[in-house]
Amino acid sequence: MHRTIRLGQVPERIVSLVPSQTELLYDLGLGDRVVGITKFCIHPEEWFRNKTRIGGTKNVNLEKVKALQPDLIIGNKEENEKSDILSLEEIAPVWMSDIFNLEDSLSMINSFGEMLDVKQKAEGLCQDITKEFQKLKPLHLNKKVLYLIWKDPYMGVGPNTFVHHILEDHLGAINILEEERYPVLELANLMPQPEMILLSSEPFPFKEKHSLELQMLFPKAEILLVDGEYFSWYGSRLLGAPQYFQQLFSE
Repeated sequence: MHRTIRLGQVPERIVSLVPSQTELLYDLGLGDRVVGITKFCIHPEEWFRNKTRIGGTKNVNLEKVKALQPDLIIGNKEENEKSDILSLEEIAPVWMSDIFNLEDSLSMINSFGEMLDVKQKAEGLCQDITKEFQKLKPLHLNKKVLYLIWKDPYMGVGPNTFVHHILEDHLGAINILEEERYPVLELANLMPQPEMILLSSEPFPFKEKHSLELQMLFPKAEILLVDGEYFSWYGSRLLGAPQYFQQLFSE
């Protein structure tokens, strides 16, 4: 994001505003140094139960953050509100990520290593993630895919997003949504028709009943319930993503 933050020392009191980056902090072994997380930071469960929750990703409780006396706050341009970030900058330095593809994710992980003095762990994690994606057999789905993230109204994922990158660059799918990043959809008028519909587990928790409803609208489409964390979380969750994709689409 071309911002500069200055840290007087290695941060010892960290607040994380992003679920996937919270999980990354855990996997980098920073348990004692993370003092605050959001109510959506569900992994690891131990942190979700015991760490101070400072509100949601888009409605941060500024007073709770201030009370934690952080020396670093970690956010993301898409996940967090600009107004919250500007207010949080008055409390402590705020480091922001802006993730569109796997390369951005690896760069972010390495930045964490530098900034938080866990460089060796971060580099090792990046190497392992890279190896796993290299082992991902070319799936070449070559199917017109619709990836849905919300219901009432239906919303999908379009271009210039991390999910789009995963779909097209790593799974060989053709995303039928080509204009807006997260469009609201009139499914009855959707063109072109999808050959495969992926129903994400988050942020809306699609279930089997929703799959059956959509099958009525798109009788020729293959419909899959998918773990949205493997498609959209860009931290250490990436380590298991290739194996998940291989299993999901080989079945």
